[in-house]
Amino acid sequence: MDDNRDMICHLKRIRETRGISAAALARSAGVRRQTIYAIESGSFSPNTAIALQLARVLDVAVEEIFSMGDSASDPVRVQADLLAPDVRESAPEAGLVRLCCLGERTVAVPASCAAAYLPAADGAIAKKSRHSVSVETPIKLPESGKRLLLAGCDPALSVIGELLAGAGIEMIAIPCSSRRALEWLKQGRVHAAGTHLLDHASGEYNLPIVNRLFRKGAVRVVTFASWEEGLVVRRGNPKAIRSLADLGRKTVAIVNREKGSGSRDLLDKGLGAAGIAARAVTGYDNLAGGHLAAAGEVAGGAADCCIANRSAARCYGLEFVPLNVERFDLVFAQSSLDLAAARAVLDLLNRAVLRNKLQAVAGYDTQRTGSVLV
Repeated sequence: MDDNRDMICHLKRIRETRGISAAALARSAGVRRQTIYAIESGSFSPNTAIALQLARVLDVAVEEIFSMGDSASDPVRVQADLLAPDVRESAPEAGLVRLCCLGERTVAVPASCAAAYLPAADGAIAKKSRHSVSVETPIKLPESGKRLLLAGCDPALSVIGELLAGAGIEMIAIPCSSRRALEWLKQGRVHAAGTHLLDHASGEYNLPIVNRLFRKGAVRVVTFASWEEGLVVRRGNPKAIRSLADLGRKTVAIVNREKGSGSRDLLDKGLGAAGIAARAVTGYDNLAGGHLAAAGEVAGGAADCCIANRSAARCYGLEFVPLNVERFDLVFAQSSLDLAAARAVLDLLNRAVLRNKLQAVAGYDTQRTGSVLV
């Protein structure tokens, strides 16, 4: 691999994207782990045989691992439509984002921040208007169809992304209400939407609402899982919250979800049935953007209770009072079904590895996972 120009190595990024450790790659390629680290750091230039072996193991072309140039490429500016979650209608003047291509359109999604680590991101906002951003990114976006943009509120959607990483497929999940996810899908701003909305007239989840929003044949609806939704309370349940009627007590403070979410709908219907006015509930106007965010408010002591699914309670080690069993479905735009990323997700929905993890980690019922409803 001799050349007068500098060699730029992308091995670490490709390896980590596929979820492969340096030790595992070394074993498969027949080299030492230290060799992998040396190649990734740029201190060792492999011969052609090693380069070909690495490409075979990672299932990529050698040119994708090593590129030649006079110097590293400067960051480029990418213009993108901004897609912000319900409770964060606009991104900050500067912030980190993920990027995804939808046909001729590029969409920027605010990166989800964790307390201890920088989030997965493709670049930083350099300039912002209300609905679009200019993003400075050092990377070339993945080949078209290798990233799927999915909007929805189920915390376990991350399991899909985790299991797809080794196949070179990425899923960018943007947390939002079920209603907002379906609206974005109808507008062509996402590839797929997750929903758990109950049609009160029929008692059926998702399908009646999807059928009203989309013309026949425009979408495919596939079941992700069924799960319990209920009251998430602190350990020991110190306020003795057993039902929605208890939220009428002045000593009980809740954190609510945004309009259009299944959790908000369950709360409002339950309060109505109990004869409790929304204005009588302490914290009714305090909003959290998602099941995990709401449960986090309870865990941190900012609220006594929220409505979320059981996986959110599990995540924070909180107690859970079930109220309802709901079905969470994924709605794919028909136009996205030919994408490699969409095909990979649909295939994964029928695999035991996903079902087993959803059962063990999230506590979901996966008997109907992968069932095509429309």
